Amino acid sequence: MKRIVLFILTNLAVMLVLSIVLTVLGVGRQPYGGGLDLGSLLLFSLVVGFTGAIFSLLISKPMAKWSTGARVLDNPSSATELWLVNTVRALAERAGIGMPEVAVYEGEANAFATGAFKNSALVAVSTGLLQSMNRDEVEAVLGHEIAHVANGDMVTLTLIQGVVNTFVVFLARVVGFFVDKVLLRGNGERGPGIGYSVTVMACEVLFGIAASLIVAWFSRQREFRADAGSAKYLGSPAPMMHALARLGGVAPGQLPQSMAALGITAGSGGWTALFATHPPLEARIAALRGVQS
Repeated sequence: MKRIVLFILTNLAVMLVLSIVLTVLGVGRQPYGGGLDLGSLLLFSLVVGFTGAIFSLLISKPMAKWSTGARVLDNPSSATELWLVNTVRALAERAGIGMPEVAVYEGEANAFATGAFKNSALVAVSTGLLQSMNRDEVEAVLGHEIAHVANGDMVTLTLIQGVVNTFVVFLARVVGFFVDKVLLRGNGERGPGIGYSVTVMACEVLFGIAASLIVAWFSRQREFRADAGSAKYLGSPAPMMHALARLGGVAPGQLPQSMAALGITAGSGGWTALFATHPPLEARIAALRGVQS
């Protein structure tokens, strides 16, 4: 639950800060006396909605290294590290992408991939994952992360987030205008009243929660594709099925919220499953059984 709240608050914070800054600069002000200028409002919403999402994508690699303490294996110092680098290289060649940076970080069983570009991504695994899985299972997890990169999932999720953010900003201001102008009968000559500002902020929170549900749903579908990608690269779904079964018996490692959607696993249950970035492990294993048959 804490990760969900952090995700929502972070996303809303970016939109709110951009909204305030652009409004102060005059970009977001509307010719209130004559009604809403929907064209200008849509442009304003696009700028606010996409700027934060794109900025987060562009800084995703350095942020991932900093937030997890990941150590990039530029010069492998052990047989395991050398195997990791060689395995990622082989998988990247099969996927037709450039060699990603390979990193290891301290933590419980998890892994993630990130980066704005397919040919310069980052793939990282935790020490807990290396300790709890055999090499076939680790290779399957690496294949899953490489599939995320090859499928362009980081860019896709960024675009989806930008689109839903745009609708959040746009609809919040339309509702705010209606409440202030119609229900509260604000004075158009003096500009928007307090009802407009309060309504916009409240709607951005509520619509932001609804937007998170949409992004989470797309993320869960993307996980099934990455599992299937791993099965394709390894020539069999069995290693990925075994890796997922293994993850079901260990505590899932917690990633920083900015990285959680790109990990191999993320714990969730109950109503919070609607916000989960990953499907249940059982559902993913069942889907792989379908690939096997």
